[in-house]
Amino acid sequence: MDLAKRLQHGLVEMALDLSEAQQAAMIEYVNLLDKWNQAFNLSAVRDPHDMVSRHLLDSLSLLPRIQALCAEKPNMTVLDVGTGPGLPGIPLALSLPGVNFTLLDSNGKKTRFVFQALMALGLKNVKVENTRIESYQSPGQLDIVVSRAFSSLADFALGCEHLCGPDTRLLAMKGQYPTDEIRDLPAHWQQADARAIDIPYCDAQRHIIELQLTRP
Repeated sequence: MDLAKRLQHGLVEMALDLSEAQQAAMIEYVNLLDKWNQAFNLSAVRDPHDMVSRHLLDSLSLLPRIQALCAEKPNMTVLDVGTGPGLPGIPLALSLPGVNFTLLDSNGKKTRFVFQALMALGLKNVKVENTRIESYQSPGQLDIVVSRAFSSLADFALGCEHLCGPDTRLLAMKGQYPTDEIRDLPAHWQQADARAIDIPYCDAQRHIIELQLTRP
């Protein structure tokens, strides 16, 4: 099965509706990542077919929740912390052209690739920041923060805390349900939601954990 068909079939299984142009842009992104990965080791996933499932479809599992949050409030902003080569931020930004994204990573090699990918894809709703989350300053409180990168939910929450208000939602992408990490959350953070998700062509367990502050 070619990459485009694999993506198309995966989207059908996940009940996600993306245009042909959006799907084509995502395949262009995978091809670009594959090319750069051979020289710069940006991702442990080497096979472009696996990139479709483990990068694109996995990232897009966040789409329904972000769409629901954006429907509640216009002009939302999304920060992708530890974006690496642009995940989940680039697939989400391609899917949501009316939402502004900031992709943040401290690895200059990876943010240079993200810059190149944004230019190649013509993405206008994305900014890139080459810094650590602890040093990043936002013009105001963030609406949504997403990440696939943090080793623990506590690190994620505490690292982003200076950017968050009571309405901020943190969406963490995890494997198995992180019972111990939920228990170890700081007292002023709580789990607002947890969803088990199925990613087509992936056997591993996946969960989206939503966090929010219980006090400013």
